[in-house]
Amino acid sequence: MTTNITSADLAAIVPALPRGVRLRFDQSRQKWFLLGPERVFEPDETAIEILQRIDGARSVEAIAKDLATAFEADHDEIAADVMVFLRGLADQRMIDL
Repeated sequence: MTTNITSADLAAIVPALPRGVRLRFDQSRQKWFLLGPERVFEPDETAIEILQRIDGARSVEAIAKDLATAFEADHDEIAADVMVFLRGLADQRMIDL
């Protein structure tokens, strides 16, 4: 990641799905979809792990810690990847930061 974001910055950012956007599992296809107004995204496994942790209460820092623990990965690398992913969704108005 090229910008210097501290743990305090990540702790202050609480992502949430905006009104009209939801993560749903389609039983017939056995796949997850991120549904928005006139848009449908089919997230990959990594994206699903992040999206499932977005509850409007947990910060990016908490999500990154949870993922780093669950996958025994480097926290700083996970936090940077999560932030890049969330910024991309925010640019498409599929998540609020």
